[in-house]
Amino acid sequence: MPDSDSKPGRHRAKGRRRKPRDGRGRALRIVAWSAAGVVVLGGTGLGYVYFKLNGNIKSVDINAALGTDRPENVDNGSQDILVLGSDSRAGDNKKVGGGKDEGSARSDTAMVVHIYKGHKKASIVSIPRDTLIDRPSCTDKNGSEYPAAHDVMFNSAYSTGGAACAVKTVESISGIRMDHYVEVDFSGFQELIDDLGGVEVTTSKAINDPDSHLNLDAGSHKLDGEQALGLVRTRHGVGDGSDLGRIQLQQAFMKALMDQIKDVGVFTSPKKLYDLANTATKSVTTDSELASVKDLTSFANGLKGIGSNDMNMVTMPVQYDANDANRVLVDRTKSDAVWKALKADRAVPKSATEGTATGTAEGVVN
Repeated sequence: MPDSDSKPGRHRAKGRRRKPRDGRGRALRIVAWSAAGVVVLGGTGLGYVYFKLNGNIKSVDINAALGTDRPENVDNGSQDILVLGSDSRAGDNKKVGGGKDEGSARSDTAMVVHIYKGHKKASIVSIPRDTLIDRPSCTDKNGSEYPAAHDVMFNSAYSTGGAACAVKTVESISGIRMDHYVEVDFSGFQELIDDLGGVEVTTSKAINDPDSHLNLDAGSHKLDGEQALGLVRTRHGVGDGSDLGRIQLQQAFMKALMDQIKDVGVFTSPKKLYDLANTATKSVTTDSELASVKDLTSFANGLKGIGSNDMNMVTMPVQYDANDANRVLVDRTKSDAVWKALKADRAVPKSATEGTATGTAEGVVN
């Protein structure tokens, strides 16, 4: 059905292939869970590692940056976390991401993770980076101010004003106040998978994507860090080559990771535990309220009861942009239904995602 709230002059195009762009997924559970393991180290007399690991964590004071210009903080027992990844090619990321660092970064992957009251279930809403949105005015970490912008790509919010601008943009889209912010980088993602000993996935089709350096036959595979990064970055290796299809791959990989993370045995190996925690804390940027091992541990303890079967993963409802095959438009009516459900701590209704634009990579990885 047509989107009655679409912007004038834009119409949905059906079945259009979209040009490939690179990307990667994020592993919130790895970061939080490995930080929780540091408690074991502290209990064995190695409490000095707290100081080192605390020093690894980078943070952003989102509350100070945004002040009172935010949605109401609804106290109903739920939590909302923006999980973000940037496509900076600086430092080690240049080696694994490819290309040159041009001095800026964009949010390559964005997920709003809603933890329901009781912390037994969660909904994850992926926001396509190519979505055209209205960005609010933002101030970057250096105090530079940027006026609001109309019809710009969602992932440009991060390059404009950093983490605080990304949070403010997501809050303006959703009407939901983010309780926390978590960001993981390219090299960190790859190292985390290697520290975990790899992740097992099954592909229903062969995947061959020279751009993401991934070549897998159909069947079962144990992916190392480089292969896992290639999988969550691939776009035209499978399906219609769209960012929406890539999101489906990222969500499938995240579920596979969730299913295996409890069986990696790090608690029986202090060295493995330390390596994992060290990599995780070096790779993560958080809001200031999660910027210590103690706070991350407390946060992780609140997620321990959530397994892959307890997670509902959806993509923010969008429609293809008839004027540009590389862009999508917010389906405002259906998106509002998603955000209103989460704000009220209810399940996302199936009707909210029916009839919206999707990729064609579903079922390729499980």
